[in-house]
Amino acid sequence: MDQFIETVKRICNLPEEEIKKLSLHSKEHKVSKGYYFIRAGQIPRKFAFVSRGLFRYFYSHKDGREFTKGFMPENSFITSYSAMKTETETYYNIQALEDSVIATIDYDKWKQLVLNYQGWNSFLIALLEKGYLKKEKRERELLLFSAKERYQSFLSEYPDLEKRIKQHMIASYLGITPVALSRVRKNMGIINIG
Repeated sequence: MDQFIETVKRICNLPEEEIKKLSLHSKEHKVSKGYYFIRAGQIPRKFAFVSRGLFRYFYSHKDGREFTKGFMPENSFITSYSAMKTETETYYNIQALEDSVIATIDYDKWKQLVLNYQGWNSFLIALLEKGYLKKEKRERELLLFSAKERYQSFLSEYPDLEKRIKQHMIASYLGITPVALSRVRKNMGIINIG
């Protein structure tokens, strides 16, 4: 929980009494690899901070194919924000790729915090801006970058993450097949590890 609170403090300068309220409304959970924080079709009611571990956002096609939206390692916040905000079903899954530790907060309790102290809006804006910048960068790369350039960007954005993720998930994130990723890695002189 300490890591969660310290991250909140780094993002936004809030009074200590507000931080204490957040601590009271937050719960720490240990979750196992494979745990679904959110499944497609659910209406999200909470968000979480990843203190330890790794999560993947992904869409599932009815034929079984998966399309990776993103990876959320330590010090990331996870949720389906638009679905939570609009109280509608989410379209994607959020799954733990490793045994993880998360701090969760119920969305209704969060809204109460914001209602009672408007300074929390600065925190929310900081998170939304970060998410928007990341989304805009990803869209630009998918539309304009070659497979090699997307892979290089992935390696730059997520250093050492490649060792923690299966290659087919990386390929899915890059919008290419595992065979194409293997070819890119070979052309870059990187030994394929499976």
